[in-house]
Amino acid sequence: MTFHDLRALELFAGLDDDQLRQLADAGEEVTFGPGQELFHEAQPADSWWVLLEGALELLRHVGHEESTIGTMQSPGQWAGGFQAWDEHGRYLASGRGQSSGRVLRVPAGRLRELADAWFPFGVHLIRGLVLSVRGIESAARQREALVALGTLAAGLAHEINNPASAATRAVDALEETHAQLLSSLGRLAEHSISATQFMGLDALRREIGPRPPGDDPLALADGEDALSDWLIRHGVERDWLIAPALAAAGGDVGWCERVAALLDAASLEAGLEWVASSLASTGLLQEVKESTRRISDLVATVRSYSQLDRASVQPTDVVEGLESTLAMLAHKLRPGVVVVREYADDVPRLDAMAGELNQVWTNLVDNAVHAMDGSGTLRVSARVEDHAVVVEVGDTGPGMPAEVMSRAFEPFFTTKEVGQGTGLGLDISRRIVVEHHGGLLSVERRSGETVFSVRLPLRPAPPERP
Repeated sequence: MTFHDLRALELFAGLDDDQLRQLADAGEEVTFGPGQELFHEAQPADSWWVLLEGALELLRHVGHEESTIGTMQSPGQWAGGFQAWDEHGRYLASGRGQSSGRVLRVPAGRLRELADAWFPFGVHLIRGLVLSVRGIESAARQREALVALGTLAAGLAHEINNPASAATRAVDALEETHAQLLSSLGRLAEHSISATQFMGLDALRREIGPRPPGDDPLALADGEDALSDWLIRHGVERDWLIAPALAAAGGDVGWCERVAALLDAASLEAGLEWVASSLASTGLLQEVKESTRRISDLVATVRSYSQLDRASVQPTDVVEGLESTLAMLAHKLRPGVVVVREYADDVPRLDAMAGELNQVWTNLVDNAVHAMDGSGTLRVSARVEDHAVVVEVGDTGPGMPAEVMSRAFEPFFTTKEVGQGTGLGLDISRRIVVEHHGGLLSVERRSGETVFSVRLPLRPAPPERP
């Protein structure tokens, strides 16, 4: 590379000879051949590349394939060097030789030093523009994330409210049932029931229990009517209270006849009410237990999802993360959405940032549910393939148009209205997968499904923070 090579480029027409010599001294000539890669998409843009001779292809990943998005073939065209103005700057595409040629490579740090010395005001404007764009993007992302967090919190509150309300109702009913239990026990004592009679009554109580959940409701109603008629014939005044509890526990007229044979007429109603109250109390306690268990499971799911009590990089169960994500988004899975799980038995744990991966799963599942608009099949799978864990989220929605699919991972690109979605764009999801975990995120249309695939290497390179 000579001084005249650079002076011939229109790009440097505004530099005097001394400035041009400083630039030449700061850089180096790099030769390349066909197929040779000079810089890679999404890696730190720590060098500025100026084409001197030959041609370079610019490529980006779209789906499972690399697509050519442009060509550098005119001397003076340049790429990269963004870290001269932004410490987080990344290459937007990969540069690969289309033919043999030469480039000038200038480290971004030296380019910044020279530009600061030559054009301090221009550099100030450029850096201000870059930081403003990044600030606007960050504020927009934070706003979207807050809206998404509110939606997620509302869904979680709805999920917790159901078992919490059930537990509250059961406790209120249990208080009343407990009072009835003590009252009936006192009336049994007033009628001087013997110990033998009480033990016999307790034995009869243990013979019946709650019916299975799938029992025929019509048969249950008929049984309740038959018990109510029998109780009225035997002078039991509170048949409306006793009959439902006995019928729900599997009691029938034959069982009541055995109780009547054990107790005298004066103590029959108190004995039956004691049995009914005991059975109702047991059922209500089971309801409280199930409701509180559900609340505990939801809290455990939130803890697993958020990873609040765990290190950033840790052995991560991908399937567990997918399941906790589905639980967190349960409020969005309408009755018309069928969830199909396809988890291989041999999916190993990965050293990964579990919390960040859960954000990726949330984004992909939310996008799939949104695309199906309340009806379709959501398929979530995890398997091992070619030394990597492959996670797929597929939906049977109408699919992406080709122009949308080609731009799916671009910053700021979205097809959703304001306030919809997770606040985590596909470009950020892709950075988490590609830059932080050394993986690959792609999308394709396959057999009536839109499928997003995440490929995570079993032994990834150390995670890299932008």
